[in-house]
Amino acid sequence: MRTVALVAAITFVIDQLTKWLVVHVMSLDTRLAIDVWPPFVNFRMAWNDGINFGLLGSGDEAAKWILISVALGIVLFVLVWLRRDPPGWPGLVAGGLLIGGALGNVVDRLLYGAVADFLNMSCCGIDNPFAFNVADIAIFAGALGLVLLPGRKPGKKGS
Repeated sequence: MRTVALVAAITFVIDQLTKWLVVHVMSLDTRLAIDVWPPFVNFRMAWNDGINFGLLGSGDEAAKWILISVALGIVLFVLVWLRRDPPGWPGLVAGGLLIGGALGNVVDRLLYGAVADFLNMSCCGIDNPFAFNVADIAIFAGALGLVLLPGRKPGKKGS
């Protein structure tokens, strides 16, 4: 479980550091857009008070607390799951990514009332209107890793 805690802590710090740099140091919250490497990588400020792609966003205070509760519930579920059926080192890393990303987005909701999304990527004539953040990447990679890296198989001892 040390691996999970370490990866979660590193993911959380990187997520919060990138948000702080982009939103506050680079003033993306007032500039709203910074072209980094157009059209491939751009910063576009988006305050997401819902789930992925702003779904279920209402700006309602109760919705914020429900989403925080759901995220913390998922973190607790993943921790219990990893403890009961440790998946090996790659799976523990995946669990840490998911947990660190989820906690990063929870902190955003507590600090700002919404998740700070800023990464925008487009390519090949497709103009992507959506933004995301480091926590979103970690959550996606962690969930994918947990699905693809199952726990240990029950085996016979002493055979």
